Amino acid sequence: MVKNGDKSKLVDRRYLLPFILVTSLFALWGFANDITNPMVAAFQTLMELPASEAALVQFAFYGGYATMAIPAALFIRRYSYKRGILIGLGLYAVGAFLFIPAASQQSFAFFCVSLYILTFGLAFLETTANPLIFSLGSKDTATRRLNLAQAFNPIGSLLGMSVASLVVLPNLISDERVGGELVYKTLDAAEKAPIREHDLAIIRDPYVALGLVVLVIFVIFMYVMIPNLQGQKGVRVSNKVTLGNLWRNKPYRLGVVAQMFYVAAQIMVWTFIIQYADNLGIDKANAQNYNICAMLLFLCGRFVTTFLMRFCNSGTLLAVFGFGAIIATLGAILVEGMFGLYCLVSISFFMSLMFPTIYGIALENVRREDTSLGAAFLVMAIVGGALMPPLQGMVIDQGTLFGMPAVNLSYVLPLICFIVVTVYALGCRRLQKS
Repeated sequence: MVKNGDKSKLVDRRYLLPFILVTSLFALWGFANDITNPMVAAFQTLMELPASEAALVQFAFYGGYATMAIPAALFIRRYSYKRGILIGLGLYAVGAFLFIPAASQQSFAFFCVSLYILTFGLAFLETTANPLIFSLGSKDTATRRLNLAQAFNPIGSLLGMSVASLVVLPNLISDERVGGELVYKTLDAAEKAPIREHDLAIIRDPYVALGLVVLVIFVIFMYVMIPNLQGQKGVRVSNKVTLGNLWRNKPYRLGVVAQMFYVAAQIMVWTFIIQYADNLGIDKANAQNYNICAMLLFLCGRFVTTFLMRFCNSGTLLAVFGFGAIIATLGAILVEGMFGLYCLVSISFFMSLMFPTIYGIALENVRREDTSLGAAFLVMAIVGGALMPPLQGMVIDQGTLFGMPAVNLSYVLPLICFIVVTVYALGCRRLQKS
């Protein structure tokens, strides 16, 4: 229980150390998210796949969230936040180490399975960390507190992107070009074999190093006290009652839908920046620099919006940024050339507050004892990132549609998603004012 005098505090003082440690987990899954996004383009070239099939990397990655979010929440409700974190870190490490046999077997399916298991761990971590951060202080500052913690997610993302840009993509022999054309495509099977072995090892190594880092963090959390704030002591609420409470809560129910569309938009915007740039004749390593610029804007936006939330209604801010994302996406669709690419990069600034703000608004009037299961459905909504990228890949594979580059036209899909988020924001803004 937070005292009246502490309601304006962002974090209750006694929870400062757990807040710092749990916030570090946001960077940890940000790294995994954004070292994986460029791998879609890498696998597309190396394994000679169409964009729609290469996008199964994202289907496996975000499908793991959908599979494990509810089991993770049920586990946390029965045991504790700390045990949820430890299970999450353990699964994360296992998935990362499975890249060793996947590279040895040179199997795209094995890589997808490895990512699927890795994201079992991420599902545990997100299902635990988000509601835990939400509860470490007053509900009055919960959405702002979550925005601050989520600001460390793009720091991890930037590190993941930097590793992809500086360590992985420049060292892929399969991406060498002569006169703008890929040399790898002109080689026979015997010449491709050693290149494939080399490049898969380059892709493998950062994940193995990541697995070792995760094991170190696992040991740290074993010896740290993590509060288990899941409602009043001794009060047990059945899963059936909780599900009924959540279903009757309209902002929450629609928030799950909005979150699914937002995550779909985010993954589509970032995954196919490389293909968008490739259509302009930019190689993968240089194209990844635009991804890094996008993430820098995303990071800046997180800190800017955390500050603005001291003065602005969260629903209003979400609506304004939703309109900004719609305009920037229209620019990426309709304007060919470098200006269209700049519009695509700028979308990230407007996306910056969306995930934590939708999350915070949705849980705003959810009872504390219902929070862990409520959080699980919001994490499960990440399945949008699994379903939509393969569909966008199918559009991109067409090459040209209606006289326009198909990669440009494919961004109609995120445009629809941003419209859904903006409509949700406008509805919540009215509810917050009433």
